[in-house]
Amino acid sequence: MWLGTLLSSIGSQLTTVAVGLQVYDLTGSTFSVGLVGLFSLGPLIVFGLYGGALVDRFDRRRVIITSSGGLFGIAVAFTAQALAGLENVWLMYVLVAVQSGFFAVNSPARMAILPRLLPPEMLPAANALSGLAGSVGMTMGPLLAGFWVAWFGFGGTYLTEVLLLGIALTTLVALPAMPPLGEIRRSGLASVLEGLNYLRTRPNVRMTFIVDLIAMIFAMPRVLFPALGAVVIGGGATTAGILGAGIAVGALLAGVFSGPVSRVRRQGLAVLTAITAWGASIVLFGVVVGLAGRTSEDASAHWLLWPAFVMLVFSGMADSVSAVFRSTILQTATPDHMRGRLQGVFIVVVAGGPRLGDLVVGSAADLTDESIAAIAGGLTCIVLVVLLGILQPRFRNYDARHPQA
Repeated sequence: MWLGTLLSSIGSQLTTVAVGLQVYDLTGSTFSVGLVGLFSLGPLIVFGLYGGALVDRFDRRRVIITSSGGLFGIAVAFTAQALAGLENVWLMYVLVAVQSGFFAVNSPARMAILPRLLPPEMLPAANALSGLAGSVGMTMGPLLAGFWVAWFGFGGTYLTEVLLLGIALTTLVALPAMPPLGEIRRSGLASVLEGLNYLRTRPNVRMTFIVDLIAMIFAMPRVLFPALGAVVIGGGATTAGILGAGIAVGALLAGVFSGPVSRVRRQGLAVLTAITAWGASIVLFGVVVGLAGRTSEDASAHWLLWPAFVMLVFSGMADSVSAVFRSTILQTATPDHMRGRLQGVFIVVVAGGPRLGDLVVGSAADLTDESIAAIAGGLTCIVLVVLLGILQPRFRNYDARHPQA
């Protein structure tokens, strides 16, 4: 499962960057790139919530294999439209929406399996290892996309995802059967509402979702990368790919040096600290982008790519630490018969937040500029998270040895 997750992550991140570059190539608009996030958000919410109910209703191995097959089919469709030269941005929006639906079912099933395979004390390390796989994907995917689009075009880039997802699909066959435990509920609206009602009564788990939404909606800078490569810093698709890999490199470093995570007891405080650090790094990234904007008429702007990259590395490290402890709190404080549905909500937040952030930050950049959008978003993130930390002492004092939802 870990190997399949690694390959799938590389492929999906490669396509995410390639889609943004292709939409920008067709439209020349950062707002249009932000609309990619909006079109994926609806299916992500609907199928994330319903997919979590499916995970609690059916064999989780079967759910993973079926949804992975759907993702493979969408990768083939992306390749076909690029090779055919259709150049239809609305077709791309539709494909992104369908892809988002399959992803929203696939991811909760993967996460809900971990507590069935491992004891609770190993979950922080397991989540760090899962995050490491995602980080490798987020590092390799954008880098490959940046160079692959420049060298082989969009068709060759999407074809790479087809090959990776095809291999990943075969790795899932080795998983054991994973039928649901306890009372099995029909995977309908009542089951979804039951999961949401459970979340309503569990403030610590709910806080893990709220603080991540704040970080992703207001301070996710990825929608800015195509414009930074095309206009501000220069370098085109290659610059966009390098910037896209910056967050992932930071997450990769955090994963490699994640040994101490299992010894942290104040996991709620760790989440709040990490997200505050995320906001601060995005503010500094915005400052660097502002300097690049002032010197974009001459060659001196290009060297600012690397300070911007370093700031994104720091943000990736902070995000990885936050993700490890948010996942662990959710897994240890939630009973097995609710894990699928709560993981469904988790994936709506984790994947939907950045997509909504693409729209918010992209709109802010169109109204002002890329630098102001990043700085304002990072400062908003810091203020809101610090305020929530003050208002929610129970989450701030969360103790891993005595988990309470």
